[in-house]
Amino acid sequence: MLQINFIRENRELTIEGLERKYFKGATEAVDTILGLDKQRRDTQSELDATLAQSNALAKQIGQLMKEGKKEEAEAAKAQTSTLKVRAKSLEESLKEVEEQLQATLVLLPNLPHESVPPGRTPEENVEVYLWGEKPTLPETAKPHWDLIEQYDIIDFKLGTKITGAGFPVYKGKGARIQRAMIQFFLDKAVEAGYMEVQPPILINAESGFGTGQLPDKEGQMYHATADDLYLIPTAEVPITNLYRDVIVNENELPIKNVGYTPCFRREAGSWGAHVRGLNRLHQFDKVEIVQVRKPEESYQALDEMAEHVKGLLQALELPFRIIRLCGGDMGFTSALTYDFEVWSGAQGRWLECSSVSNFETYQANRLKLRYKVDGKTQLLHTLNGSALALPRILAALLENNQTPEGIRIPKALVPYCGFELIK
Repeated sequence: MLQINFIRENRELTIEGLERKYFKGATEAVDTILGLDKQRRDTQSELDATLAQSNALAKQIGQLMKEGKKEEAEAAKAQTSTLKVRAKSLEESLKEVEEQLQATLVLLPNLPHESVPPGRTPEENVEVYLWGEKPTLPETAKPHWDLIEQYDIIDFKLGTKITGAGFPVYKGKGARIQRAMIQFFLDKAVEAGYMEVQPPILINAESGFGTGQLPDKEGQMYHATADDLYLIPTAEVPITNLYRDVIVNENELPIKNVGYTPCFRREAGSWGAHVRGLNRLHQFDKVEIVQVRKPEESYQALDEMAEHVKGLLQALELPFRIIRLCGGDMGFTSALTYDFEVWSGAQGRWLECSSVSNFETYQANRLKLRYKVDGKTQLLHTLNGSALALPRILAALLENNQTPEGIRIPKALVPYCGFELIK
């Protein structure tokens, strides 16, 4: 959530930033917020003055009674009663305008960082890094959805029977390579200084609000209505919410956590190769890295996180590229996002496998996540990244490494899964 002080002091900059994210009615929204803010501050000032006057009269009443000025004391009491009624009315008005202001503020997305490129569509994103050579596959190369049937390592029909479309069952070496990748990603994160945590996969509404999934993305999350709990779309949500309503000691910074969880997303279904097989699922596994940093350190931390994801993909021997997202293609809460895409040889296209983002103070403001600087509290910056999401990684591994003898396992994963070929 944007800070009202920032909006008040930077009206034009706020409007410009919202327009770069293609937020409709940016000027009207900002002016509505500033109008509510002025109403709130005026009401607060009047309430403060009314309470101060009432308190002053209360002191006078005692003095007047001591001096025997009963009539003047009674008049002061009557005035005090009037002021109390007025104060109660002002308190109700203040509560109402604060709720209106909050409800309007939470609808504004985060402002983009100055380095975010202009643009509205994925085609306007900017490639900033490219690594590896695309594999040369024979014309008979199969897409991963055919390979998983050939080697009997994932069963979509069983998943559909048990749950529904988008919930695969991993079997045999398919299950083992999933477990191997999770362990490999966790180990690499711990080596890089992240503390491993295992959070719940159900969250309450307060947690969803804290990281910006609510009220923006409730339609994309599975909701357990009887208990008003949500299945997490990513481990970012519970891990970041570990620090909701926390004032962090400066000596505890930087905070670096990593966690593995299954993730659940009610993404709208569609037809075509781009959503076949592992390309889009309702349940998938992911290892997430999360950092909490001082504001002046957060963009250095973003670069460090991007380097970490680079190292994972290079270890897996997968050709990949890094994309800096344009304003119109960025997430609601992000100030700057890098997407990582791996090359899928048989499909002949890039598959997104990670997003690494800096949210600056946007989430921290909702979370009330702060630290003390010279005795004053200040909002921290939050960052997260997929390191990595498994389905499209597995899709690329299967397609790029298919040989007549079987599917070759990258050397880095062999010690974790215990085999060199799927055959």
